[in-house]
Amino acid sequence: MSVQAIAGVSPTEEARIMTEFPSVAALGPGRMIGLLMTSIQVRIWGIPVSYLIFGLPLAPLGLLLFFLRLTGSRYIVTNRNVQIWGGMGSQKTASADLLQVESVELEELPGQGFFRAADIRLKGANGQTLLLLPGVADAVAFRNMILRAVETRRLVSASLQTINSRR
Repeated sequence: MSVQAIAGVSPTEEARIMTEFPSVAALGPGRMIGLLMTSIQVRIWGIPVSYLIFGLPLAPLGLLLFFLRLTGSRYIVTNRNVQIWGGMGSQKTASADLLQVESVELEELPGQGFFRAADIRLKGANGQTLLLLPGVADAVAFRNMILRAVETRRLVSASLQTINSRR
């Protein structure tokens, strides 16, 4: 067994940091619901009129989309990379190494604002998209966590190179 400076953290093994399921705003019908719910800005007793008009009729579709997203995909950030996995399965569909990530951009598509969601795009050094995470709920917090993971990965990598060069 190796000695670890911080309990549970190893520079040589992959450890899960966070898992996030996409919002219904990742799907076209979900964004359509978001557009309808924010379409009328007039309020009656503090409640937007669009909530009163569209809320109940769209509830079954919203519920269906909620359950469909659980069978879709999930996003996992580890101390090594960002991964997209099948929602119910155990199959990784895509990943991006944290050392290759140069920027993490938010892109809010029409209709995603209602759900407080956005797409997160991980970009490499030459500007190409390494990974796209559609419809992330609370995308600003998830983006900040990815940025901290990228910075930490770079610092650990640099430290390991320094340690290995001394041998």
